[in-house]
Amino acid sequence: MIKRIIAFFFTLAVFAANALAQAPVVFNGGDNVVIGEHVSILEDTANNLTVESVKNHPGFSASTSQVPNLQLSKSSFWLKFTVTNKSDADHLLLWAEYPMLNTCDFYYPVNGVYKVKNFSDRKIFAERKYKHQDFVIDIDLAKDSTATYYLKVASTEQIILPLILGTPQKVAESTLTKNLLWGILMGLLIVMVLYNFFVFISTRDVSYLYYVLYTLFIGLTQASLSGYTYHYLFSNSPLLYSKVLIVFPGLAGISAVLFVTSFLHTKQRTPKLHKVFPIVALLYAVAIFLRLFGFDHASYRMIDISALSVTISIYAAAIITSIQGYRPAKFFLVAWTIFLIGLVLFVLRNLGVLPYNGYTSYTMQVGTAFEVTLLSLALADRINIFKAEKERSQQETLEALKENERIVREQNIVLEAKVTERTHELNESLENLKEAQSQLVEAEKMASLGQLTAGIAHEINNPINFVTANINPLKRDLDMVLDAINVIEEIGLSEASSTEKQKKIADYKEELDFDYLLVEMNHLIKGIHEGASRTAEIVKGLRIFSRLDEDDLKRADLNEGLESTMIIANNLIGNNVKIIKEYGELPLVECYAGKLNQVFLNIISNAAYAIEKKFEGSEGGALKLETYIDGDNAIIKISDNGIGMSDETMRKVFEPFFTTKDVGEGTGLGMSIAYNTIKKHHGHLLVKSEVGKGSEFTMQIPVIFDASGQV
Repeated sequence: MIKRIIAFFFTLAVFAANALAQAPVVFNGGDNVVIGEHVSILEDTANNLTVESVKNHPGFSASTSQVPNLQLSKSSFWLKFTVTNKSDADHLLLWAEYPMLNTCDFYYPVNGVYKVKNFSDRKIFAERKYKHQDFVIDIDLAKDSTATYYLKVASTEQIILPLILGTPQKVAESTLTKNLLWGILMGLLIVMVLYNFFVFISTRDVSYLYYVLYTLFIGLTQASLSGYTYHYLFSNSPLLYSKVLIVFPGLAGISAVLFVTSFLHTKQRTPKLHKVFPIVALLYAVAIFLRLFGFDHASYRMIDISALSVTISIYAAAIITSIQGYRPAKFFLVAWTIFLIGLVLFVLRNLGVLPYNGYTSYTMQVGTAFEVTLLSLALADRINIFKAEKERSQQETLEALKENERIVREQNIVLEAKVTERTHELNESLENLKEAQSQLVEAEKMASLGQLTAGIAHEINNPINFVTANINPLKRDLDMVLDAINVIEEIGLSEASSTEKQKKIADYKEELDFDYLLVEMNHLIKGIHEGASRTAEIVKGLRIFSRLDEDDLKRADLNEGLESTMIIANNLIGNNVKIIKEYGELPLVECYAGKLNQVFLNIISNAAYAIEKKFEGSEGGALKLETYIDGDNAIIKISDNGIGMSDETMRKVFEPFFTTKDVGEGTGLGMSIAYNTIKKHHGHLLVKSEVGKGSEFTMQIPVIFDASGQV
């Protein structure tokens, strides 16, 4: 047992000695040398070690990988390596091919004292000696000389640090090759983005838009991880560059989720798996949020978790939809597989399983190029599928149309017979409809005739009563005059003297009150004359209103027609209603005068009804009639201060059978007939109204002028 313990500690001591005595890098010139296996590594968890304190520090451990993987840590790492220069060049370059180092301090000996050169991705790019996104460090070492160097590094990202030693020419050749390959990749991605964006504009297929976003952000992600966005986009904004290291991958992951769900139709084809994708997108969003608010290490871990989740989810969805026979999914599966192979090879290189060389350095980029190309082909193949489905659908539609044509031909005879029968029935229905329409119009005319009759009876009755009342007194007075003539004749024929005759006649006239009798007879005759004149005026108004020639277009005085309508409608308007007439000078207008008078009567009767409803016979009601010329139109306005109309009533006021009057008070056809009459005159009938304030109807009747400006 004691021997085993001694052997264990002996082995441990040998291991420690080997760790501290890591073999130096012997540079013989020629190609660049990857020195990862010649490096010893010390983790500074407290971030307080100095170069003097780490010279003989026992905590250094030898790197066993070509590319040291320092993981994600808040610690600083010291890398120690020794270089023996056997080449003819005394000026070498150390190329640290990892652009995301927040701290990169290079310690080099000068006469036994270590001096330092400070590098960082948090500095402005223009401050660098070598204008490259990676860290390129000068090493001055004479031929056959040996020196030990220290490199202190720290980063908020996971540090995978390839260290390459070479001459300036060879390092320049390698960086040039790297830039050239990256330029080819970026060019390919830009072509794919532009091409598929134009396809999206023409097809409006949202899958193309998601593909464009995914390709754009995956390109920006890889360009950021390789430092190119720091070099070309954010050279003066190092802080912004540190943010996009997570923001771009996060947006790429979200775009990938959107593209996969749209392209593979996961909601229909893999409904259970589809529910996972919003969660993955949320993880990416959380990673972006953490980086934007300064939680750098947490954001990196979250992006790792999101990437693992989205990779598994997308791969599972692609396999399931491929098994279901969805052909575009097979393209997608091949593309995603190639991308994953490139990514795995890249990781294996970083872990030291694969050697670090020109082939393994660009496996992820090559995988990305194949992926975006195959995905573009998959989208194009989907268009071909849609095209084939459309052609098949069109063929089926054509066959269905041919079958329908055959059916139509067979049914034509039956349909023609039915059409003839239905046409006969329709003609009968139309005749019945015309008859019903005529009856309704006649009913409205009869209603208007009733108003007309009532108006005439009311207007003529007063003067006729006045004449009738004066006839009997006039007859009585006339009898008295005749009797007086007989008496005077008898006195004149008597044998009495002239003086006696004159005295008897004077006495008789005084007894008869002859002078007053003459005055009374003159007054009665004047009253009869006034009644007869009023009756004649009413008859004239009736003649003007009725216009027996109303079916002919003739020139008419609209003011005269409006005034005659007021005579007819006088009985509808209460005695307490104020009538305001503002008649302008109107030319004779070619119109159907009788029909226009009917329109005037309908509007005036409605106005009288509205005033009566509001004032109920008391004072305050007003009816205004206004006419004037406006350009080529004669304007007739009839307004009242009655109950007014709501917006809904105004919208329906010209509809047939619509009425707000009580049952038996109106047919609902008056305003419809008025509207159609004005329209027949090529005019307009407008209405403005407000509940509680009244209504205003405006009629615009065109006036036709000749070339000289005459009507």
